[in-house]
Amino acid sequence: MYAEERQQAIATLVMSRGRASVAELAQAYDVTTETVRRDLAVLDKAGVVRRVHGGAVPARALHLVEAGVGERDTTRAVQKDAIAAAAVDFFPLTGASVLLDAGTTTARVAAQLPTDRELTIVTNSVPIAGHLATMPTVTLQLLGGRVRGLTQAAVGEQSLRVLDTLRVDIAFIGTNAISVRHGLSTPDTEEAAVKRAMVQAANYVVVVADSAKVGEEDFVSFAPIDSVDTLITDSEISDPDRTLLTEHGVEVVIA
Repeated sequence: MYAEERQQAIATLVMSRGRASVAELAQAYDVTTETVRRDLAVLDKAGVVRRVHGGAVPARALHLVEAGVGERDTTRAVQKDAIAAAAVDFFPLTGASVLLDAGTTTARVAAQLPTDRELTIVTNSVPIAGHLATMPTVTLQLLGGRVRGLTQAAVGEQSLRVLDTLRVDIAFIGTNAISVRHGLSTPDTEEAAVKRAMVQAANYVVVVADSAKVGEEDFVSFAPIDSVDTLITDSEISDPDRTLLTEHGVEVVIA
């Protein structure tokens, strides 16, 4: 099958089903996931489909499609654990301030928090706050606001007001997708606003995201790629994606 034929078949499949994952498309057409990603990039550029986390949807159907915490926590768990272990090297020394974004990967980062130094931790994640609340070396600040049941993250004006007054040493940010063109992106506008404020409040930004999110784009961009200092991801990131990010000033750490 020629590339053009495969791309047309992929477009037809996505249109008929409403969504298709990179993995199932690779299996259906007996090609690598890298080939599928290239095909989706061509179709996205043509306006036929839109690339989203892990696959594609029809261009006209891009909307707030988001998995809950329970589903996401078991997805690519091995890779997320490795990313969290690598993130330990980025925790600052005693007396520093840290922002921890809500998310299943950032929750794993929180679980790796060193106990040999005193840190001020700010988070909008209810599960992360619950984990850190009893640690004697942590001064914890939980951002207020409406809690989204889907992600267990506080969002809204209360969170934004506090973040607007803060300047922290480092922020660990989760994202649903990351690309050079669209930056960091996520499905929900309110959560995007909080993430945007977190990035703006940090002197140093570390994005923790597995490789399935690299090269993908979601509904709302909350930060340009040049706001990212470091991306910690897993070894399945493609060489072209890694090179492209590096060329745009992002340090890519492979967990």
